[in-house]
Amino acid sequence: MRKIKKTYKTIEVVDLFCGIGGLSYGMKCKGLDIRGGFDIDGTCEYAYKFNNQANFFHKNIFDVTMEDVVKLYSNDCIRVLAGCAPCQPFSSYAFKNKTKDQSKYDLLYEFGRLIKTVRPDIVTMENVPAILTFKLKNVLQDFVKLLEDLHYYVSVKIVYCPDYGIPQTRKRLVLLASKFGEINLIPATCTPDHYVTVRDTIGKLPPIKAGETSATDALHRAAGLTPINLQRIKSTPMGGSWKDWPESLRLKCHKAETGKTYGSVYGRMSWDLPSPTMTTQCTGFGSGRFGHPEQDRAISAREAALLQTFPMNYRFFEKEKDVSLGKVSRYIGNAVPPKLGEVVADSIIKHLNDLK
Repeated sequence: MRKIKKTYKTIEVVDLFCGIGGLSYGMKCKGLDIRGGFDIDGTCEYAYKFNNQANFFHKNIFDVTMEDVVKLYSNDCIRVLAGCAPCQPFSSYAFKNKTKDQSKYDLLYEFGRLIKTVRPDIVTMENVPAILTFKLKNVLQDFVKLLEDLHYYVSVKIVYCPDYGIPQTRKRLVLLASKFGEINLIPATCTPDHYVTVRDTIGKLPPIKAGETSATDALHRAAGLTPINLQRIKSTPMGGSWKDWPESLRLKCHKAETGKTYGSVYGRMSWDLPSPTMTTQCTGFGSGRFGHPEQDRAISAREAALLQTFPMNYRFFEKEKDVSLGKVSRYIGNAVPPKLGEVVADSIIKHLNDLK
């Protein structure tokens, strides 16, 4: 175990693959000093800067240098380097689709390149659990080995988000590494009897219909439904799916043998359970179990944001009423839940306090 810097004044974070800032925001809420974020998607700049009061750098990870990162930290701080590489390359779909851009598999290696040169005090990385079994490249194993070769203490944990007060059944891999000693994620904060539910999270929002927008909230906006999809959702009980429809409403693919594996498509959420994982298509009725528990529509962008643990005052765009529902959904689905950022920050703070 190494000695911690006794004179550090702040814990400072640079966020690679920062997106709209969910991870940074969660860490900021716990008192960490967010120094800046890097992302290839320049349209994330407004949300990142507005909510985190931090610099945003529109830059491809392949072009980010040691100097770009190091200059953001101040003297006498604990330097945290966070990197949540986009998870699509490690999804089951990407594994089956051999024509995917292979360069995307190098994102973690680029993160490793920066760790090797920047030498932060603490590293955190979040990704999909499938990276543990990914066969095309042993990217996670290589990443952990690089950290261990650089004399970091490393822990890897699969997080079931409801265990930490996040109201969706998302599972994520969270890696923590420290120069100073053993570091682990804090213990779960919720038991199954006390999981935060859909009702807890969105139950008090005003009702709207499919295709409508709330008069008081531009993000409380629901996608329209065709007449037949309106019939379908009316035939879907809470917690149910297309399997509850009469034969006349079912799609041909549902009647095929392969269709039986898609049980959650065209589904409704349950009030008293956590929601399914928010995806980039989380406001579409046909894209998963994203039907509202009782209103005949898919969840709104505001509901998706709340289920992703973004607070009501989080600004995604300067003029939210002018932005397409699809774009808002993509931002929300790609984001790290801020609450998970809080858990990571609490884990880092506990680690440092334990070393004093």
